[in-house]
Amino acid sequence: MAIDWQKLAAQYREAYIADLTTLVGIDSARDDSLATDDYPLGPGPAKALLAFLELAKRDGFKTKNLDNVVGYVEYGEGEETLAILGHADVMPAGKGWHTDPFTLTAKDGNLYGRGTSDDKGPSLAAYYGLKMLKDQGILPKIKIRFIIGTDEESDWTGMNHYLDLEPAPTLGFSPDAEFPLINGEKGNVTFTTAFGGQNGSADFLQAFDSGLRENMVPRDAEATVVTDNAEQMMADFSTFLDQAPVAGSVTSDAMGVHFQVVGKAAHGMEPKNGINAGTYLASFLTTYDFGKDAADFLSLIAHKLHDDSRAHQLGIAYTDKVMGDLTMNVGVMTFTAGKSGLVNTNFRYPTGTGADQIKAGLTQATAGMTVELKQGREMVPHYVDPSDPIVATLMDVYRQQTGDMQAQPEVVGGGTYGRLMKRGVAFGALFPGTADTMHQADEFQPEADLLKAMAIYGQAIFELTKQGWLR
Repeated sequence: MAIDWQKLAAQYREAYIADLTTLVGIDSARDDSLATDDYPLGPGPAKALLAFLELAKRDGFKTKNLDNVVGYVEYGEGEETLAILGHADVMPAGKGWHTDPFTLTAKDGNLYGRGTSDDKGPSLAAYYGLKMLKDQGILPKIKIRFIIGTDEESDWTGMNHYLDLEPAPTLGFSPDAEFPLINGEKGNVTFTTAFGGQNGSADFLQAFDSGLRENMVPRDAEATVVTDNAEQMMADFSTFLDQAPVAGSVTSDAMGVHFQVVGKAAHGMEPKNGINAGTYLASFLTTYDFGKDAADFLSLIAHKLHDDSRAHQLGIAYTDKVMGDLTMNVGVMTFTAGKSGLVNTNFRYPTGTGADQIKAGLTQATAGMTVELKQGREMVPHYVDPSDPIVATLMDVYRQQTGDMQAQPEVVGGGTYGRLMKRGVAFGALFPGTADTMHQADEFQPEADLLKAMAIYGQAIFELTKQGWLR
């Protein structure tokens, strides 16, 4: 069967944009403060999942909702299953947007809104790829499950719930990264360094707040300081802003001196793409006469973590010839006088190092400080050989649809659902040369790219399932 996949995808443009408008209109960031029995991750993620499943029901697919945290769309039959794993949750919108993050906005050929790039736009494009097959009357030789998670941006509660209830898929792809194809993902682990809330007798750190999530470079930072040296500190801060690659402001009142810093948000897998407002603010404040926990909190950030995405100051820098560098993102920094403080560091690491080495570096860096070091969930490195048919088939489709015959699979620091499958990869939908705005303000994806991705996904699903299981 000869199908012009791009021409076919173009016929779905209006319907796709209408459905994406619906999905982007739902603020589906996980919010545990709003969790209920019906909405275990808060109402937003569940509402986005339900909206996705309603689209599939409308189109005549079999669907199943597993307790409002994960669901799937099914097409075809067979003992074996090809899995397509996307997610309906998003990162918190944060500040700095020029459009409403939850209103799909078309401008200069781009579609703006939270989730257009990560991952509502790509997941919906993959769904439409599946829909094209069904609408053409193409019945796959194996079962296809399009699985929709609801907290990929946090701890994968939904997908873990799926694995508790359903057979684990062993082969498939996640439309949650970039083209041409991701066949390797670094390991991923987060450490939280917890401090007390004590200050010394000189300058007094009343509060410090920066960051929204561990896997997001903080755009904004705020701090309040009580000091007898307010005028000099404010003048010094103005000089600091003239020299640092951040913007900001400083004011003073009866409550103290109030600092604000604005950097640039970015995905935590490559902190170099952002400017960490929190570490810049700490690097300024640490030059003053703070004491006890406040001094340790600022010192760790400024002297061991600031502007060091490869963790040289921790003594754990590492590079693998296939997977590349270990990277570190300082995602959340908070301090409240009299209560507590914490610094959250997220590491993406290649084969050859791991959580033990990272913990040793942080332990050494905090020697002499009164802290508690806590390790979060760890995901070890994942790699699928380029010769595997899942990689070879998808790469062939990409080359056919784009004409880029030199394209090769890649290894990245991002973590996708693809790593849940032994032969799982990440496949699109960010094209080479398109700006990566995932986890940033003004997130967008070019409309033409999303339609091209739809065509690629349609052909990819067809090729992977037309002859049965890929051995």
